Amino acid sequence: MRKFFVVLMAACCLPVFVSRAQDTNAPKTEIEVFEAQTGAVIVEGFGQTGTMSVGATVISVRCKESVNVNTGRKAYGLTVDFTEGNHPRERFFVDYDEIDSLLNGINYLVKITYDVTPLPGFEAFYSTKSGLRVVAYSSKRQGGIQTFLQCPDRPRMALTSDQLTQFKGLIGQAKDTLDSIRAAK
Repeated sequence: MRKFFVVLMAACCLPVFVSRAQDTNAPKTEIEVFEAQTGAVIVEGFGQTGTMSVGATVISVRCKESVNVNTGRKAYGLTVDFTEGNHPRERFFVDYDEIDSLLNGINYLVKITYDVTPLPGFEAFYSTKSGLRVVAYSSKRQGGIQTFLQCPDRPRMALTSDQLTQFKGLIGQAKDTLDSIRAAK
């Protein structure tokens, strides 16, 4: 009876674990879904906007334009890549329609003060659909407010206020490039 119960529990729980593993690889952004189309020729255009270094990590921002050749439909966005030494590159997609919101979120976090809450500590953040998170944090009302970039499955990366401003500038440059491409068509 005990063996039967264990086998029954395993059989019931297995689909949950399998579906959870599959969900982590599912495309989270519109541009990822667009590029995952089958049965069509997809042309992915890209261009390097700029890079910045945070310690041993190089952060690259690239513009993207993807075209379904069969339908002529297009998707725009950008990627944020994190490369550190011999570790594999981590890439996060940002859809065109979330770039303004990301810029506004970073702008808010750059200017945040302790007045955001009456409590002694706070964490404020902006998250993209793909899981890239920009964070402002303070555990007490003294010293400075710390800022971070945070990615799933990776420790927080501390940024100075100048580095956060530089990151915002790269995102803004990418948006300007995408705006000029979209206006020309």
